[in-house]
Parts: sequence; structure tokens; C-alpha cells
Amino acid sequence: MPVAIRILRTVADVRAWRGTAHDVGLVPTMGALHDGHRALVERAVRESERAVASIFVNPTQFGPNEDHRAYPRNEAADLAMLELSGAAAFVPTTEDMYAPGDDTRVVPGDIASRLEGAARPGHFTGVCTVVAKLFEIVRPTRAYFGQKDFQQLRVIQTMVRDLGMQVRIVPCPIVRADDGLAFSSRNRYLTADERRPAAALSRGLFAARDAWDRGERDAAVLRSTVERIASEAGRPDYVSVADPVTLREVEGSAGRAVISLACRVGRARLIDNVLLGMSLDELARQ
Repeated sequence: MPVAIRILRTVADVRAWRGTAHDVGLVPTMGALHDGHRALVERAVRESERAVASIFVNPTQFGPNEDHRAYPRNEAADLAMLELSGAAAFVPTTEDMYAPGDDTRVVPGDIASRLEGAARPGHFTGVCTVVAKLFEIVRPTRAYFGQKDFQQLRVIQTMVRDLGMQVRIVPCPIVRADDGLAFSSRNRYLTADERRPAAALSRGLFAARDAWDRGERDAAVLRSTVERIASEAGRPDYVSVADPVTLREVEGSAGRAVISLACRVGRARLIDNVLLGMSLDELARQ
């Protein structure tokens, strides 16, 4: 039977909850929880002495024309999901995370400069800053991040390595709906008429994965395969065939690759990817 959820509102609450635990799992989220988050939290609960999910819509990772105020929020539903999982919830205010006059930021390196970093200037500075703050507050043994936000995963892995942070980053597989669409909080923006074409994004990625499995290694062919099918959903912002570790674009033959895309479908800007020639376990060791 699930127990009543432990809701932590302040840094002091987190420190008291953590106590002297030797093994703590953290799942950073911005709320609007879905089955992808559920999988991360359930894994953290299985693998940790204590597990906590943060719920915080981080203002510093949104650009001036992005959807910070409109970003979906439903704290009651989020807490209900976490209660069933057995994890605690850390639900800070903006003032808890960014005190007045707090202008310190964690600026990532080259790996954040392309793809989402190019499309959303400053985004990964906001991500790194809030994740670094969460790591300091929670002091987790492990932090769980989904493959769906692949570049975010690699940016955080690189930050942890470069700054010598004592936390293990655990990459977790993408969780998909029956139509193949990757679960995302922004899927809630899709109308019924937009949902069906949106599934073309994953179909394009799966077609490239099938071509890879048949022996195709030419990056241009893989890229065009995705573009042809994904265009049924709309014009992608980008389709990338990159090295999974450096995120630099591959030209010619690929020995391994992450094929990623971003595309606006109605109000929703959706991202997705497939990882080829490399496992998440191998990625975790980078």
C-alpha cells in the first residue's frame, strides 16, 4: 500500500528528509508529470534508499518568447502520481531556488552550442544552473534523466564530469505512447487533429533505425529518411545525425549516431531521437 507522500517545500525540509541516508535518487522535473516521468521515478525508487522528484518550472531555461507562464502545471495530479510511486516530492518556490540578487549561472561548454542550444539561446545555461542547485540541495547519489531530452542528458553528464560533481547520471529509455509519440509535457498542447500527424516524427526516426539495422550507415541517407517522413507533421526545425558523445554532426559513414529532431506541431514544439550503435549503458559511462 502506498504511504502518504512526503512533500518538501523548502531546502530545510529536504535536508531534514535526507538526513544521513547513504543512497538517494533524484528525478528533476518541471511537473506536468506523465508516464515517462513515472518510469524515471519508479526506477529511482527501486534503486535508492530514498527517492525524490523535484517539481519546479525553472524560469531561467525559458527564452523571452517561450512558454514559461503557459507551461502546463497541475500540482495535485503530480503529487498523486508520486504518492503511488513511493517517492517524496520537492516543490520549491522561485524564491527558494533564486534568491533576490542571485545572478550566478552555470554556463555549459561546446556540447550545448548546437541543436537545442542553437535554437534556444541560453536554455542550457538555465538547465545547468537549476540542476546544479538541485544537486547541492539534495546531494543525490544518482540522478535520473530521460533519453528523450538527449542533448540535455549529455550536457548534464558533461557538467558533472567537468565540475567533479559526486553524482552518477543514469540515462533512461524513452517511453512512448501506442502511436509511437514520445511522452512529453508539451504533448498536452496538441489538439486531436494535431496528434495524428505528430506521430510522423517517431515514424521517421523508426524508419531510419530500420535502415540502420539493414546496414545503412550513410548519414545523409539516414537524415533524408527522417526528413521525408517527419515532414508529414510539419517542417522540422532540424534533423540531426550526430555522434552521441560529442553531438557533432556526422558526415559520411556513421559508426554510431543519435538521430534527433525538433518540429513545431501547432502550439507544441516536440523533440525526439533514436540512439544507434551505442547503448544507454555505454552512454552512462561517458
